[in-house]
Amino acid sequence: MIRIGENLNVMVKKIGVAMMERNPKPIQDLAMAEAKAGVDYIDINLGPARKEGGALMAWVVQTVQEVVDTPLYLDTINIEAIEAGLKVYQNKKGKAVINSIMARPESMESKFPLAQKYNAGLVALLWGPAGLPRDASERGVLAAELMQKATEFGIPNEDVWIDPIVTPVTSPQSQVQVPSCVEFMMMFQDFQEMAPGLKSTCGLSNVSNGAPEHLRPILNQTYMMMLERYGMVGAIVDAFDEELKAFAAGNRPDLRDLVFRTMDGEDVDPGTLTKEQVNYIKTTKVLMGNILYSDSWLEL
Repeated sequence: MIRIGENLNVMVKKIGVAMMERNPKPIQDLAMAEAKAGVDYIDINLGPARKEGGALMAWVVQTVQEVVDTPLYLDTINIEAIEAGLKVYQNKKGKAVINSIMARPESMESKFPLAQKYNAGLVALLWGPAGLPRDASERGVLAAELMQKATEFGIPNEDVWIDPIVTPVTSPQSQVQVPSCVEFMMMFQDFQEMAPGLKSTCGLSNVSNGAPEHLRPILNQTYMMMLERYGMVGAIVDAFDEELKAFAAGNRPDLRDLVFRTMDGEDVDPGTLTKEQVNYIKTTKVLMGNILYSDSWLEL
């Protein structure tokens, strides 16, 4: 699993202040720590970046690239900031990636030309004119539209990352939305047959937003395995989550096997398992929508 570090985010107080004050040290220290943690990309998240976003993105990209060679995701809704970052980006070990382009006319018409002009990768976010898609089928329609637009602009399949939009398991829509991302990934091989080289990614940590901190790791780890089973190759994650890093490297095949068997509807006898293994089965059932989420699902 390709890991994209999510930590260089304007919403992190220390980083936000450093960006505002143009203080390079905290930003460079974090970028070096993420690179040392072995992430494949570093996501630079400026949020809306409405005020002087272009100058800020250019400065952050240059500041980060002074100390690391790790490829960058450029993450903001500010189109001027995206282009400013692409202008100064140096392709040392991989293309920059625009995060993201929505399946909305204003987003596609402004950002696809940037991907073409600067030879950048892009995250095709399955968010349409009506907002969040209701199910896997609507995700499929939006994916097809974004793929067609990428083809029109001559963007290679290998540079397109489909993001089905991960939503929190704690939300009222979780029993539909959380499983529907997995259902969309089950369709993903069909898209790859049409567009060989097409990749996928997601904001993995979103699935555990709102859950107690001690329960977030097992939700993230389990969901990652569920999505990866059907072709998810990348995820935006906490760069410093060592346990998740181990799962991304394919460790713990025993848990992976149990998750897959549970997804297939097999009734695994808990009497033959450890408590840890039972917890992953319970978590899989919650993420499949078979059990209603509560903060006490592991205790039931």
